[in-house]
Amino acid sequence: MNEQLYAVSIEVNGRRREALVPARLSLVDFLRDTLRLTGTHAGCEHGICGACSVLLDGQAVRACLMYAVQADGCRLTTIEGLAQPDGTPGALQDAFCETHATQCGFCTPGMIVTAHALLETKPAPTEQEIREAIGGNLCRCTGYQQIVDAIKLAAQKRGGEAA
Repeated sequence: MNEQLYAVSIEVNGRRREALVPARLSLVDFLRDTLRLTGTHAGCEHGICGACSVLLDGQAVRACLMYAVQADGCRLTTIEGLAQPDGTPGALQDAFCETHATQCGFCTPGMIVTAHALLETKPAPTEQEIREAIGGNLCRCTGYQQIVDAIKLAAQKRGGEAA
């Protein structure tokens, strides 16, 4: 029996993408397998770890908890879309490197996407606000302090002074 396919049109990283997808194709699988945007990681696939975080119309969401059809007509930004126009890392990515906020790197894309969403709404977050924002993203390597330091540094580089 063939599964019915649905047309989706999603703006991904500033580019309109159209595809026919099964109703139950997760957004993370659509990004990774259909669009070949592998920066978004599939971790727990239960919405717990945050490795699959992307921006949907500017809000951080778990791509493993959404179907691709639910993103139809939306604006989506992945970790790849947060780079500078010339492809070089942005201030947030640079800050993660400068503070050694990555070890294995598996959580890093989700952390950066989540931090980006925070800094868009709060350019000068307190340490507590940073910790609350990334509280739903799991990291098993860094102990989080370097990640918090990276977000503070990125806030400073963007012109906001993290408190």
